[in-house]
Amino acid sequence: METQVIKAQAGESYRDAVAQAARLLAEGALVAFPTETVYGVGASAARPDAVERLRQIKQRPPDKPFTVHIGQPQHADAFVPELSPVARRMISKGWPGPLTLILSVSDPATAEVAGQLPAGQHHTIYHEGTIGLRCPDDLLARDLLTRAGVPVVAASANLAGQPPPRDASEALEDLAGKVDLVIDAGMTRYARASTIVRVNQKGYQILRPGVYDERTIRRLAALAVLFVCTGNSCRSPMAEGLCRRMLAERLGCRPGELAEHGVEVLSAGSMAPAGGPASHNAVQACRGRGVDISHHSSQPLTAELISQADHIFTMCDHHSETVLAIQPGASFKTDRLDPGGDIADPIGGDEDAYDSCAARIADALQERLKDLSV
Repeated sequence: METQVIKAQAGESYRDAVAQAARLLAEGALVAFPTETVYGVGASAARPDAVERLRQIKQRPPDKPFTVHIGQPQHADAFVPELSPVARRMISKGWPGPLTLILSVSDPATAEVAGQLPAGQHHTIYHEGTIGLRCPDDLLARDLLTRAGVPVVAASANLAGQPPPRDASEALEDLAGKVDLVIDAGMTRYARASTIVRVNQKGYQILRPGVYDERTIRRLAALAVLFVCTGNSCRSPMAEGLCRRMLAERLGCRPGELAEHGVEVLSAGSMAPAGGPASHNAVQACRGRGVDISHHSSQPLTAELISQADHIFTMCDHHSETVLAIQPGASFKTDRLDPGGDIADPIGGDEDAYDSCAARIADALQERLKDLSV
């Protein structure tokens, strides 16, 4: 057979390339396409003949399933009915990205995607109660996978034993005459493999190092809670300190040991300087509740802090507005700490004002933390 090669460039040629490749994938063709790591070759999991062709090319035994590639992070729910809190955090912060997740699925028949697979073909994507999922950080790949409208399994676009291809020419060296279509979109961004992580209800295990290092994976898996006020010297440091104590009590550890339990609690200010201390009255209000924030160092609110957080609690509506002005996509995880109203800034007030503010923050935290999965 002759392998067709099409170049994906900006404008109409890009749209045509994606449309043609998506149609061929859905019809059972093998299509090689770029990702941010290496080029992959995909097949429709709904077509056993296509999967078998891919298996022959990769010399993959029947008991070793391929990774499912999806176009949008939220599509994971169709394959895994019950995602663990750790898995949801990794998906939220690590996808799209060079991260392959091996996730537990107790009963594949209950997954939404089961209706798209031929009878008896669950083993194509599930194996021993697990499935491998990846959402690449490449616009063409995501557009292709989304538009195909079928579950797509994929592997690196090389023969077994050969290095993964970094561009279309390298893919063609191995796959010319073996696949139906190769989309040429130039060199991949990272030119190295994704990191593979197995996730279960208790935690995670790195199975293969890749673009994301161990430190990055640890950050993605951690529960990160961010509190935001204005100057990061009164309200948000008190919320941070009180939250640390409450979560430590729940986990049966000391506040300083939260990181070892995969929990990170931070605070920042919309107009905060870097390195400022907590106000004296805020320190005293927390000390009266058995919490020490005397070593607090203020920091300004940044896009990076917003991206890393799983939950962002603000003191006032205008702080939420600031968060969304920096990162509009953070609305799903940003909310006022007290749903009943703004928590006013006690700055300039006496000790009683700070104590009342700390009490209100503590009451709001008691309610918020009930819904927090650690």
